[in-house]
Amino acid sequence: MTLAVVEFRSYEESVREALDNLHASGILEKQQSILVKPNLICNAKPPVTTPVRCCEAIVKYVRSCSDAKITIAEGCGEPGTETSELFDILGYSKLARNLNIDLVDLNTVPVRKLRNADNRVFQDMYLPKLAFESFIISVPVLKAHSIAAITGSLKNMMGFAPPSHYGKGGFWKKAAFHARMHEAIVELNRFRGPDLSVMDASIGLAEYHLGGRRLRPPANRILAGFDPLDLDRKAAELLGLDWRDIGHLSSPLQVKMLSG
Repeated sequence: MTLAVVEFRSYEESVREALDNLHASGILEKQQSILVKPNLICNAKPPVTTPVRCCEAIVKYVRSCSDAKITIAEGCGEPGTETSELFDILGYSKLARNLNIDLVDLNTVPVRKLRNADNRVFQDMYLPKLAFESFIISVPVLKAHSIAAITGSLKNMMGFAPPSHYGKGGFWKKAAFHARMHEAIVELNRFRGPDLSVMDASIGLAEYHLGGRRLRPPANRILAGFDPLDLDRKAAELLGLDWRDIGHLSSPLQVKMLSG
């Protein structure tokens, strides 16, 4: 199985069920370093941002089957806000203390330069070295998006883009992605995509990624999968969208994973 869709009952129970359905423990136990990447775009509470309880359930699952070092990492895109502030406001600093794990601001860590001459938006890409030293678990929340139609596991990888290279020419710290968003998401994930994705689809934002109307009834699901494209396509269906009409979901994509 490459995609698990389970009913949401609690984060601890449903995350465990979804990852067990994937037989994820067999993959996780082989890892030395695991990076958990929530979506903390701003200081708004869930479902705009990934609930700390969801990431807590993932960390506890990983620890049940792996001795890997676990890091929670994000690179905030909101202007005038530091990632460390979001960690404090949204409960991640407390979680890190309680579980003795590290928090990392992806906006400030050392980067490496990569090149793909076939790309049209980003032939050159700067990404954190940490992204190539860790097994990445992308943990988005189910949301529509004003530019990308949906913000899922693939788009969540934008948190790895350093503002020093991708904040120019716009208000947001990742503004370089906005003009050609769909192509940019695809090309980013060609350089580095998630190795595993766990989406909190317990509620769902129906119209806009920073707020607005919630799904009625709520989606009431947890999604998990090794193929982020498949997972995001399923998420689009939960939002009532046709993934074939969404540029970055309808494009052929070979995601660059840790071992790929």
